[in-house]
Amino acid sequence: MMPATFLPARRAARRPAVGPPPAAVRAAFALWVTAVTAGAFETALMVGRDPAEGFGAGLAVRLVVFTAAVLVALRMRGGAGWARIALAIGLGVLGTASLVVEPLGYLLDGGSLADALSRADALERVFVGSRTVHLAAVLTAVVLMFRPAANAYFRKAP
Repeated sequence: MMPATFLPARRAARRPAVGPPPAAVRAAFALWVTAVTAGAFETALMVGRDPAEGFGAGLAVRLVVFTAAVLVALRMRGGAGWARIALAIGLGVLGTASLVVEPLGYLLDGGSLADALSRADALERVFVGSRTVHLAAVLTAVVLMFRPAANAYFRKAP
């Protein structure tokens, strides 16, 4: 049996040092956490508005997605290229689509943004503000993960 002190050294020998993540990757990570936080806040607003609607499978799915997003973002920050791709496709494309499909449908059906905002109560306005932060964080994080310094970082990672 190997002594326990030998294992970390052996793992370090298999994984070349990549160095600290560049600023773009660190910022992308912070923005993923911001997006998850905004998503959790939006969920809390929805549950607060109609508690019967918020509990159950929908809430469970959101909690799993939020948890997975943070765990994958941690791996991305550590240099895992698969995590960068998973975030870009899973949250950058599919997640963004899920956030904008309802508002786009409303606008395509002839709805007006000005009308919607004029009828919105305080809770809906807070929700729209959070959703705006959420979308901006996701889109900016995706762009930052593919900046030249980030690309070089992910190429060096094991």
